[in-house]
Amino acid sequence: MAKTKAQTDKKNLDNVTEVADCDAMSECPVAAAIDVIGGKWTIIILYHLRGKTLRFGELKREIPKITQKMLTHQLRELESHKLVTRKVYAEVPPRVEYTPTELADKLNPALDLLCDWGAEYQQVHKA
Repeated sequence: MAKTKAQTDKKNLDNVTEVADCDAMSECPVAAAIDVIGGKWTIIILYHLRGKTLRFGELKREIPKITQKMLTHQLRELESHKLVTRKVYAEVPPRVEYTPTELADKLNPALDLLCDWGAEYQQVHKA
């Protein structure tokens, strides 16, 4: 019998939790992940940056509800966590581009699962 994607994902998670020692919160990989990507806008920014480079203004247009100040703050945080690289061009007006790093790209399967779950959640709550 072929395994479903959910069964494979669960088995992979089981392997991680067997190795991970979450007794001490400071050493818990789940706590570390939530500390880095658990902000209100972090996942949304990473989702919009998936596989592409965007300028600040483009990101702002993609996420209209975020303020300029908050977007700046979140992008700086993502850069400090090595999830986004920032490239500034010496032009007038200045052009700044943001690109996800290889480490951020590893979140893409989790982002896919979150997106699928969110769509299912919306369907259930429409009924």
